[in-house]
Parts: sequence; structure tokens; C-alpha cells
Amino acid sequence: MKEKTYLCIDLKSFYASVECVERKLDPMTTNLVVADLSRTEKTICLAITPAMKALGISNRCRIFEIPKHVRYIAAPPRMQLYIDYAAEIYAIYLKYISKEDIHVYSIDEAFMDVTDYLTLYNMSARTLGKTILNEIYVDLGIRAACGIGSNLYLTKVALDITAKHAEDFIGELTQESYRELLWSHRPLTDFWRIGNGIARKLENAGIFTMKDIAHADEDFLYHLFGVDAELLIDHAWGREPVTIADIKSYRARTNCLSSGQVLPCAYGFHEGRLIVKEMADLLCLDLVEKGLVTKSVTLHIGYDNRLGAPPAHGSISLDDETSADLLIVPAVEKLYERIVNPALGIKRVTLTFNNVILEEFHQYNFFMDAESLEKNRRIQKAVLSIKQKYGKNAILKGMNLEEHATTKERNMQIGGHRSGIET
Repeated sequence: MKEKTYLCIDLKSFYASVECVERKLDPMTTNLVVADLSRTEKTICLAITPAMKALGISNRCRIFEIPKHVRYIAAPPRMQLYIDYAAEIYAIYLKYISKEDIHVYSIDEAFMDVTDYLTLYNMSARTLGKTILNEIYVDLGIRAACGIGSNLYLTKVALDITAKHAEDFIGELTQESYRELLWSHRPLTDFWRIGNGIARKLENAGIFTMKDIAHADEDFLYHLFGVDAELLIDHAWGREPVTIADIKSYRARTNCLSSGQVLPCAYGFHEGRLIVKEMADLLCLDLVEKGLVTKSVTLHIGYDNRLGAPPAHGSISLDDETSADLLIVPAVEKLYERIVNPALGIKRVTLTFNNVILEEFHQYNFFMDAESLEKNRRIQKAVLSIKQKYGKNAILKGMNLEEHATTKERNMQIGGHRSGIET
């Protein structure tokens, strides 16, 4: 079997770099943070420029953590702008690599299987990587880094650990060079998929490096991590069997629709119920738009952290698969009243419609009021049509105009942050 060659390209400080490019500034020399200063000082910066990272400031710092003597530009998030830039960069990838061989890992990072392209272009992987990075910079002014490896794991590690120290921002690893260069590298949290919790468990067992993991007793590792130990052991040896083709062919057994938000302050019981109803209403419209139905809903409520109370969590089953808000919203409200403690402040809400299926596979219940459901569906489709034509806030329900409602503001956001455009 032919050995694979992958690239992983990461757009450096992407959101902050876009804001600098828009201002004709150099992110390597400009202090700029992407953050919404209209929120509190605890607001997390979505991105900071390399110039600020060079000062020792953490990429995901909060506003109050930036040293007072550091002067910087604060750019409010413009998520639609970043999506537009990402789309242009993806178009550059497509000039060289087929979409079937590209896996978009995040808005600023993508894996590419370039195995069959190196002969086609008569290029080494490094030359192809340089060519793509250069085109991104020339066309859009965005700097990027590149990892090269013989499997997806080594490619990601080459990007995360070795590329950042290279003059050309390109890192390259094989299984042999990985063991030679990085088996003794610390800390373990620099490696893909090893977080602080896993690292602490390993360190408590006297395991501090990838070499230590590779030579540890496998039964002991399975005792510590269960089936996840298999992945840890493979990665310690630089192995990764999953390919981009495997990722492309994967299909989940079940699907769900989910919505979550962190509230700006602790909401009371009645205000929290309003938020949950709004979220349920919007998810119902998502179901209609996608031609899906659900029969089960899960609600997760996180209380104010200062109180130390465990979150509320529960599910409710509906009598039939449906996308009708007249059935789902009352059920969600009932679930909320059943599981939420009225005495505690609410900070986080996550609502999930479980096991969604295509409506065409749904069999209707003869006991349902078909006429009311059809009328409700026509209303939902009319609402969708108006929103699609005139913007999400073109039509709102009365509850969306109440004092503590968040839908109107969230309609102007992407991923919980300002889109930068009016809707």
C-alpha cells in the first residue's frame, strides 16, 4: 500500500489577522485583539495578533488579563467577514486539491491528502505546502503555517509543535523522525488530543513523555483510560489508521439538532423559561427548514458557578415525531418546570432535539389533529420564507420582544458572536 502524505494548513491568528488586513496593518507588529468590549472585562478574546503573543499574552485570555501597560486595538467580532475570508482561502485549496481530498477541521484549519498530487505537480510536499501558503498571503494577506506527515496525527503534531519553530512555518514528520525529535518533548499537552486532565492522570502515574507512554504497561493504560488507551498508545508510537477517505465516508447512526447559549448574567426562573421557549421555537424552525422531525428533547441547565450547584438535566418524549412548535414548545416548557430549581440563577442553557429523522420516513399518528398541524406548518414555512428574504429579525414573536429575551440579539450573531452585519 502506497504511503500517504498529508498537509495540514492553519491560518495564523486568523480572526485577528483578518482585522489587521482590513485595517492595512501587519499582525506581526500590531497589537490587536478580537473581543466584544460591550460585554464585561471577563470577555474572552477570540483571537490576538502574533505581536501580542510575543509579549507572552495567552491567545484565549480575558480582557482583564491583558497587562495594563499594553496598548492595543480592540476589534469587535465580525464572524461573517471571517467566514467570507475562509471561503476565499478554501477556493485557493481547490485550485490544487480536489474537495474529496480536503477535510475542513475548523474555520482556520484544514487537512489535505496530497499523496496523488505530488507526482501530478512534480513537487515535494514541502514545495506544494509553500506554494499554497504563499498564494494565501499574496492574495489575502493572511499568514499560515503547514504541517506535513505520513498520517493525520503526525501531520497535526508537525503543525502544532514543529512548524511554529521553523523559519518558513512548515514542519514535517515521519514515524521515525517523530520518535527521534518528539518522544521526549514536554509538556504532553502540546500533543493533539491530550488535555490537562489526561496529562495529570499520566503524570500521577510517573508518565511524562510520549516515550513513557509507548513503553508503559498497556494493561495499566487501559485500566486508567478504558478504550481511549488504544488511541493514546497508537499516538505515542506515531500511528494513526484513520484517513480522510474514512472521515468522508463516516455516517453517524443517529443525528440531533442542538442549540446552546451562555447568558450575560444569572437569570431567574421565569426569565430562564423564556429563553428556553425561544430556543425551542427556533429549533422547530430549523427542523422545518431541513425537513426533519423529532420525538425526544433533552434540556441541560447550568446554574451560576458561584453557588456550586450541579446542573439540571432531563429529557422528555413526545407522542409522535414532529416539527410543530405548537407541540414541542409546551413539552419543553413542561420539562423545564420539572427539572429546574426555581431558587437558583441560570447561566447556561443547552437544548437538544434527539434522533432527528427525515420527515419522509415519519409515519403519522391517526390520533393527531391533522388540520391544526397543517395550519401550524404553513405558518412556520411562511415565517421561514420572510426571514430568508428580509433577514432573521424581519418577523418576531411577542416573546422575542420581552425584556430578557435574547433571540433578537442572537439573530445578529454567528456562533454566539457578532456577525458584523445587520439581519
